[in-house]
Amino acid sequence: MTIHSTQNSECAAYSSFAYEVAQGVFTVHFFTPSLPHGAVQREDKQSLDSSALSSVLFRVLFATFCSIITISIIMYKKIILTTIGLLTAVSLLAGENAGEARASLLFNFGWKFHAGDAEGAETVAYDDSGWRAIDLPHDFQIEQPWDRSASGARGFKAMGTGWYRKAFRADTAWQGRRVLLDFEGIMLTGDVWLNGTRVGGTDYGYLGFETDVTKHIKYDGENIIAVRADTGQNGNSRWYTGGGLYRDVHLLVKNGIAVARHGVFITTPEVSERSASVGVQVEVEGLRGKQLDVLIEAKLYDPDGRLVAGTRQAVPKKSKKLAEEVALPAVNIEAPQLWSCETPHLYTAVVTLTLDGEVVDRVSDTFGIRRIEFSPDFGFKLNGRKIILKGIANHHDLGAVGVAAYERAIGRQFEALKAFGFNHVRTSHNPYSESFMRLADRHGILIVDELFDKWSQQFAGGRTPWLMLWPAAVTEWIKRDRNRPSVVMWSFGNELQTREDWTGFPTSDWGVTGYRILDVLAKRHDPTRKTTVAMFPARARAVTKEDPSFNVVVEPPELSVVTDIASYNYRYPAFPKYAEKFPHLIFYQSEAATNEMGKAYYGMDLDKVVGLAYWGAIEYWGESRIWPVKGWSYSYFDHTLEPYPQAYFMKSMFDSAPVVRIGVADRDAESVEWNDVVVGRVPMSSHWNRGPGVRLNMVAYTNAEEVELYINGRSLGVQKNIIDDPARRNVIPWRNVPYEAGKIEAVARSGGREVARHQLETTGKAVALRLEAEAGDWRADGLDLQYIKVRAVDSEGRDVPDAAGEVTFKVSGAARLIAVDNGDHRSDELFAGNKRMLHNGRALAILRAGLAPGEVTIKASVPGLKGAEKTLSISITGR
Repeated sequence: MTIHSTQNSECAAYSSFAYEVAQGVFTVHFFTPSLPHGAVQREDKQSLDSSALSSVLFRVLFATFCSIITISIIMYKKIILTTIGLLTAVSLLAGENAGEARASLLFNFGWKFHAGDAEGAETVAYDDSGWRAIDLPHDFQIEQPWDRSASGARGFKAMGTGWYRKAFRADTAWQGRRVLLDFEGIMLTGDVWLNGTRVGGTDYGYLGFETDVTKHIKYDGENIIAVRADTGQNGNSRWYTGGGLYRDVHLLVKNGIAVARHGVFITTPEVSERSASVGVQVEVEGLRGKQLDVLIEAKLYDPDGRLVAGTRQAVPKKSKKLAEEVALPAVNIEAPQLWSCETPHLYTAVVTLTLDGEVVDRVSDTFGIRRIEFSPDFGFKLNGRKIILKGIANHHDLGAVGVAAYERAIGRQFEALKAFGFNHVRTSHNPYSESFMRLADRHGILIVDELFDKWSQQFAGGRTPWLMLWPAAVTEWIKRDRNRPSVVMWSFGNELQTREDWTGFPTSDWGVTGYRILDVLAKRHDPTRKTTVAMFPARARAVTKEDPSFNVVVEPPELSVVTDIASYNYRYPAFPKYAEKFPHLIFYQSEAATNEMGKAYYGMDLDKVVGLAYWGAIEYWGESRIWPVKGWSYSYFDHTLEPYPQAYFMKSMFDSAPVVRIGVADRDAESVEWNDVVVGRVPMSSHWNRGPGVRLNMVAYTNAEEVELYINGRSLGVQKNIIDDPARRNVIPWRNVPYEAGKIEAVARSGGREVARHQLETTGKAVALRLEAEAGDWRADGLDLQYIKVRAVDSEGRDVPDAAGEVTFKVSGAARLIAVDNGDHRSDELFAGNKRMLHNGRALAILRAGLAPGEVTIKASVPGLKGAEKTLSISITGR
């Protein structure tokens, strides 16, 4: 949370701060006086260091006094005063004077937006008074009407442009230093102007860029940033991309001698439970042609905030390079807290540059101590233990907010996946946001980090030849994500071997030379990880299944034989024959069909494979098979993350805890041949409000030995779990069951003992609404989201799945309503506004916190039902 003060004074500067504790490491936000409107100082993660105490003692006392005075004026709450003053003191102690050498200002607030093109909008004099005020992140395409005439692949949204403008005043303290704008992404392509001059842009919006605007900043008046975002043509993507400033924007202020962009590289070359060696490499810019005494110091803090190691190294005095990479002496950490899926411990490295003894730059980054290994004998090991990647491969949208990269939207996705036994995400087919990667670190999710789809201009932004794009893209991507312990593999592309023009380089070898070129550059910046390319649908010589020889001569694609990891979409049945011919292959099923469920998993040799990723396990926008379905829907979770019954099958397979779940078929199975593979699912739900006289097909998903099914206390018999059949394991069917109102119950047993139970009840008619807040903590940082679930209930408080009606939401207080949803992938309703139809008896409201703590009240009403109201608190720390 940020407390803003209009005073341009030292007292105001010290009393403007933010603080939170995450995994025992102090997260401190430092603020400079007179920040530009809408700017928030970016966090710098550091921990308490006793050497800083004496140098900041006076500042602590003064800041505490100032914060008490300031907060008392703003908050009028005596209980807050002591807390705020204490947190100010702690934050200043933790900072070690950080923020003086480098400032990173969050520029997400105070923008204006215009949908469509606007001639002259890049100029300073352009009148934007009629534009809509917005805050980032923002996906303008998700706000557009659904359009049946538009491309189903692109989510039935029209292609177009959007303009953004932001005014700010520069601090005179920036003079004599470098000022840069840092855009984490502009979708799909974008251009940036400052004060009427084009200063940068991107031709591949999934990756960020920074641009030096030092010469263009004005200190005697307002500065105007203008951004034009373009979603390109329909053919420039095969899925919904979204559009606009959908990730964070920062303004950076640093000295000429500084750590370069993504310039800290942390490795853990030797890891055991007893000790670990840690290497730190720092890339320093601004040295060329100079002879300077620059020293690099790195301090390493454990997950509890304790200083555990330090290392330093002088920078070479003579350099002809734009940036000099300096390896510091490796350090040893005893009894390290290892990063894993179950214990995602994160250390923090704080790197400081000094010039002639004065601090000129300081940056920090988190890292994990872990060891990864790959082999055709065991697949994948993490910290010496065999791990199977149990994952999903999706696109990057996040439901009702589109592709806007909200941390809460990402975090709840990870929480849902882990709750059902998943441990892995393949970022198909592009780099996801930095927030996504850092949250994967915190949640213990294993990432296969993917850069491109096809190696062609068409699928890489559309306005720049891919051969001109890839060198900068590879460098930015690898350097951005190489400190993330969650990343276990790099993937350069997807399904590109059936057409020569999709392999980028004109080498006539199905991408082999192209891969080797990309691999050299990737390993130049990160030699610690394996690389791959996902293969499908062809075999060697681009033979597809329509060819009579497809199942006669079973040879792997040429490219998959040379990649570090042999990744195949859907072709797991061929793994044994591929291995016979090429025993060095390490197999990863980079896409598995959701309708194959256990067959795709148990059908592999689990002792030897790396793992798999189920394609489209969460519904996403785009790649629709037919109107009115707005996207991929053969999934285990709907786009609000409500689980379908099939999700419990995944839990039964991926999680050792006993589980049983009843799923009732709502209608016949849906299937379609998609991309040379048959996909689909049985539409299914878990409720017992059915019509009189109907007969139902149903299943019990379980990892127990047997299940007995009861209707109103009467047994329908016991069935065994057929564990030796990959297609039937954990799926126990009951067919043609006559419906009786009341109760249906599945009792799972192993060794003759009950281990799990699930029941469904027939409910009464809906009489009221119930509101459920999803997150227990909510931060007043202007970005944090709260998801409020609305459910129709009967007189006994039970969810009524067939309740209908339009929900009206009213929100007041310290947050605003940004989207409404109900999980219906066929709905033509938009997410903006405050009304939404109930779907399966439920709806969803998404609220965005403001920049000040306080209370928020949300009310929901449906004609004919008793309304519901809930009041929540937003706090400084979110706790």
